[in-house]
Amino acid sequence: MALPLRYNLRNVIVRWRATIATILGVALVVAVYILVQSLAVGLEKSSRNTGDSRNVMIVRKGSTAESSSQITREQFQLLQYWPQIARDGRGQPIVSADVVVMVTLPRRESTAEAHVLIRGITPAGMKLRPQVSLVAGRWFVPGRREVVVSQRLAARIANFDVGAQFKTGSHTLTVVGWLDGARSAFDSEVWMDANEARSIYHRDNYSSILARVVNETAGAALASRIESDKRLPLRALPEVQYYSAQTMTAMPIRILGNFLATAMSIGAVFAAMNTLYASVGARTREIGTLRVLGYRRRSILSSFLVEGALLALVGGILGCILSLPMHGYSTGTISFESFSEVIFEFSLTPWLMAKGLIFAVAVGLVGSLLPALRAARLPPIVALNSV
Repeated sequence: MALPLRYNLRNVIVRWRATIATILGVALVVAVYILVQSLAVGLEKSSRNTGDSRNVMIVRKGSTAESSSQITREQFQLLQYWPQIARDGRGQPIVSADVVVMVTLPRRESTAEAHVLIRGITPAGMKLRPQVSLVAGRWFVPGRREVVVSQRLAARIANFDVGAQFKTGSHTLTVVGWLDGARSAFDSEVWMDANEARSIYHRDNYSSILARVVNETAGAALASRIESDKRLPLRALPEVQYYSAQTMTAMPIRILGNFLATAMSIGAVFAAMNTLYASVGARTREIGTLRVLGYRRRSILSSFLVEGALLALVGGILGCILSLPMHGYSTGTISFESFSEVIFEFSLTPWLMAKGLIFAVAVGLVGSLLPALRAARLPPIVALNSV
């Protein structure tokens, strides 16, 4: 015979102070767990949002990112006219040779500095990235030392307002517009003319090539041809696949989240255990009465486990509610691929909330196990004679 659920509800209400303390402890643990994990989800989502399925990214073999890749001008001239690459209405290949440079710039309202990624693009570069749009000012004009910066990056870096100027080395660049990358990796970049970037930063070569292919079959053929051409120590892969692989930064955040959650859950387990041990001590005669009335040990054990799980579940729900205001909040960190500033958002998904609730219930069950065993093992006579 199982104890009715209202028995547990009555007990948590009667001991409301201890109940509130346990719920708040679990809520804090769950909120921290969800928020840290949502950082990793936001980073991965930013990478997944980047790229066009019609594009192919070409980088040097062995390079893990564009910043460590080099493609010569001769190699670019050789492959840009291959038949696998699509052409526009004027018959020109839709291909862009990019120059990726990392510079150090001051942050807004801080004496600290940040590593910022500057991408030099050729004219087709904008057409190849339709998800990027201009939200303020105008696009840069080649030869005028002009740049367009990410609107989200402008909120974190000094002198990134439209019309402002900033120095990089011995050169002064003027911000003429803000771009929006639609919550993609492009929200972490500054754009300018590729040839101008090569001139300013003394780069003989390009960093990568982005090409629009005729179709999916042509993309595979292009990759195969590059692989077999001994003059081209390069590799080609779909742009979406390239950016999806750039998620190494999310791994340390996930590890940190799991570590913090584990450390804090130990405290929450002891808090739940302390509350339920006190409850067992206060309800000793009550437990003895239940045994005399015919309730089995396993029924009392289950009742205390359910009580602990319910308290933790309420705490988990509260933790989810506490974390909700951070959803969509923009922040930044250092990319472990390029060591530049990466802009992304807290992303709270339904699955992440569900994981938080499962984690909360697990904490409640572990914390209530020992008190529940003690309650179930109390001899009826000893329990009834307790004061």
